[in-house]
Amino acid sequence: MKAKYIKQSIILLGLFVLLALSILLALSVGEINFSIKELIEITRNKTGIEYTIINNIRFPRILLGFAVGGSLSLSGVILQGVYRNPLVEPYTLGISGGAALGVAITIVFKLNLIFGIYMLPLSGFIGAVLTIFLVYILSVSKNHFDINKMLLIGVMISFISSSSMMFLMSTTTAENLHSIVFWIMGSLDEPNFLLVKTVFYASIAGLLIVYLFANPLNALRLGESKAKHLGVNTNFTIRVLFISASILTGISVSVAGVIGFVGLIIPHLLRMVMGTDYRVLLLASFLGGSIFVIISDVIARTIIAPNELPIGVITGMIGGLVFISVISKSKFKTN
Repeated sequence: MKAKYIKQSIILLGLFVLLALSILLALSVGEINFSIKELIEITRNKTGIEYTIINNIRFPRILLGFAVGGSLSLSGVILQGVYRNPLVEPYTLGISGGAALGVAITIVFKLNLIFGIYMLPLSGFIGAVLTIFLVYILSVSKNHFDINKMLLIGVMISFISSSSMMFLMSTTTAENLHSIVFWIMGSLDEPNFLLVKTVFYASIAGLLIVYLFANPLNALRLGESKAKHLGVNTNFTIRVLFISASILTGISVSVAGVIGFVGLIIPHLLRMVMGTDYRVLLLASFLGGSIFVIISDVIARTIIAPNELPIGVITGMIGGLVFISVISKSKFKTN
């Protein structure tokens, strides 16, 4: 038992070190590269075009990548725990589809030109919240959650949202089509620092709230009935965890677009390495997701520089290849 805790502590420490290194890499690498010595000098002087690049462009992207990656991975590990299924991810419940439909409607009807720059993320969040509301209402029967029913409803709502969005895309102009497609593929290029800070604070708050339910999540690994015998209010716990994961996903998607595989591959890999104790798995998943998104963003903006790839392309390619490699060499655990 002691060896297990030492192993988990070493892994968590390694994740913190990797996070620091990924942040340093993201600050240093780009169209203009900086050495560590130059970074220290630039941040000390706080003048010149170099400081503007670091402070106004790269740092906000890192902060947003940290928050979005952490939120999506945290949401994934929560939902996988609630459903006791390693294939469930935040987008399975249709949240991304609802957000994407909201953004598509805004772009097609040019609501962002009428109501201002906040309309795109706001419409994405509204679409995500409406999806959460529908899944929640349709899944509750006599004040009891049917998690299998919830999963099926989420998948169907996702299909309906995707079909509706495709209809809009097929009937709109080429300019609107380009905007919708680019948003769907995801990007950390958010110029409004207020939105970046909002996502960051929401992700930290979500982590703290969810961490209070680490022990109930451990109990839910045994199933709802056994968790009830252990004194866990399963209905309340599932409700809070579902809403928390959904809101974290909705906020992330509304600002950064659809960034796939983060909520699927990161929790699965860390569960294989660390085990299923949610007292450490929640924090590890948050850190792992942040590292994955920050590094993916570095690749996305440098691999074909001076052009930039959507970050969803990188996370999808890397995540898909890693996931196929992992599942071909291991057996799934369902809790």
